[in-house]
Amino acid sequence: MYEFITSQLGVSILLAIGVLLALLGYVAYCIYYERKISAWMQDRWGPNRVGPLGLFQPLADGGKFALKEDIIPGHVDKVLFVVAPSLAFLISFIGFAAIPWGGEWMLDGKLVQVQVTNPDIGLLYILGVGSMGVYGVVIGAWASNNKYSFYGGVRATAQMLSYEIPMGLCIVVVVLTMGTLRLEGITAEQAGYWFGFIPKWNVFLHPLAFAILFVTVLAECNRAPFDLAEAEQELVGGFHTEYGALKFGMFFLGEYAHMVTGSAFICVLFLGGWHFPWIAEPEATSTFAVLLKIGVLVGKVTAFIFMMMWLRWTLPRFRFDQLMRMAWQGLIPVTLALVILATILLYFNLHRSIWALVGNVAILAFVLAYAAARGREITGRQDNMPRAKNITMAARAATGASA
Repeated sequence: MYEFITSQLGVSILLAIGVLLALLGYVAYCIYYERKISAWMQDRWGPNRVGPLGLFQPLADGGKFALKEDIIPGHVDKVLFVVAPSLAFLISFIGFAAIPWGGEWMLDGKLVQVQVTNPDIGLLYILGVGSMGVYGVVIGAWASNNKYSFYGGVRATAQMLSYEIPMGLCIVVVVLTMGTLRLEGITAEQAGYWFGFIPKWNVFLHPLAFAILFVTVLAECNRAPFDLAEAEQELVGGFHTEYGALKFGMFFLGEYAHMVTGSAFICVLFLGGWHFPWIAEPEATSTFAVLLKIGVLVGKVTAFIFMMMWLRWTLPRFRFDQLMRMAWQGLIPVTLALVILATILLYFNLHRSIWALVGNVAILAFVLAYAAARGREITGRQDNMPRAKNITMAARAATGASA
């Protein structure tokens, strides 16, 4: 039995159970965390009644969802109506399997990976699982037989199709730079240093791709300002208008779990995953070092989730046409330019040099200059519109007077 537990299979099974249980608790307290952040930004107390500092509020909310009457409206497709939240919940809780949580662990004289599974295409696995999350939304919207829910499902589909493209292109940039699809390999390649003190994290090579990937993860998670699929002002509640009780809660738990997996994915691709300069290094394989690496990755994920919550309570929603325009006319051309840059640098064997950063800065400067010129053109056009209207009216008046 001990030999099985200390084997790679045993470690993977125990890690899967442990991470799943920890993720359930973490997701529950993400709701508390968000309510506290919103209260802090709005100068309120937030949850402070249930337990000390309101820490038992997630338990009270979960009990409320579980004990409320589970109503299924008569006009819905009952099978799909029940399947949709279950699908959204389950898909969001399987993406963590390919995340390298703690590097290598020297256990009983053997090196094992602190990772549930390490397939050769771990990066594509995360991307595929993340893309499947929209199915729960679309099925729930269709099964509700409600026009507002249907509009929300259509919006979620269009948003997913649009933002998957720049997300995939950002990932292509990382693959061209690192030369592997294995997430643990990408993490290990970022463990070195430039000039002896700058970590070889991909964020320093391609900061523009990092920023765009963060934006696309927000859109994939249906987080504000990209939560057009559930816009209360326009669609009542969007795809979950007809849902209540535990099924309603499963949609939200799935959303927060998707946020955790997406944040961990960004950390692995651009921020070195579990690596932290001079603290969490790949050479350290003891039990304490593994726990420290897990803590580093969880800390980075928590920082990203805080940023997502901060943006939700800071920025207003886009209009849906603005959302689509930003993807097709903004993010996709920029990420295509980044892929071309990464390809050229790889051809000349400069893909891990300062020229990558120089190229990113040049692309960003071009985008800002184009946006400024475009803004001046639109502003000038708007300023000339009243003048042109006055000239037209004066010409008509003169024509009438001469007649």
